[in-house]
Amino acid sequence: MQHRNVTQRTGIEDVMPNEQRVCVVVGVGPGNGAACVRRFAADGFKVAMLARSDLAALEKEIPETRAFFCDVSDEGSVTNALAQVKATLGDPEVVVYNAGSGVFANVENITAKDLEDAFRVNTLGLFHVSRAVIPAMKTQQRGAIIVIGATASRRGGKLTAAFAPAKAAQKSLCESMARHLWPDGIHIALVVVDGVIDLARTRKRMPDKPDDFFLAPDDIAATVAFLASQPRSAWAFELEARPFGEVW
Repeated sequence: MQHRNVTQRTGIEDVMPNEQRVCVVVGVGPGNGAACVRRFAADGFKVAMLARSDLAALEKEIPETRAFFCDVSDEGSVTNALAQVKATLGDPEVVVYNAGSGVFANVENITAKDLEDAFRVNTLGLFHVSRAVIPAMKTQQRGAIIVIGATASRRGGKLTAAFAPAKAAQKSLCESMARHLWPDGIHIALVVVDGVIDLARTRKRMPDKPDDFFLAPDDIAATVAFLASQPRSAWAFELEARPFGEVW
């Protein structure tokens, strides 16, 4: 097998001492997205937060963060947002793709638009974002794109007729990217989140569940940060994250 010549580094932590790294978190909401922003900011990154919602409060709360409007289903919106990130913060060395969307219903109750919309956010959005950041990562011969998947990445449930096909396609895209880009020093990894995220709305919906039932966003963020800093001699592609008591 012919190997491409890649500068030997232990991981993305190998940068110049005075160089501040840039992380982009795509799909910032009150759960995993915000937790990843806090974690990477605490780890010394400048963090770009991409979302369709207003993130002014989070931007004010967390130092070294900037919010940018981005609709991942729109290629022009992605291109514009990441051009602004580059101009104001620099080229991202880590991208956390947390954008996800889906209607939960069976195949008789979803519409063609439901299926298309889920694909556009979960899979096409990842494609747009990755295409925008890969060139700079290849030039630097380092980088990480960490994708937040779900149980639906693996199998279709009765009520995931729209969501599961989109997450499965996202996983396949990740695997294709990993096989292509790992030799260039770009770590592509997928976190399959299997469980219920600890959010105000999920607590309200499941008031009788104990704390141990839920996946804590801060702990998911710690897992993402671990993947982004792995030494390249032992990279992981797919990691499953679930509460210790989860039946699987």
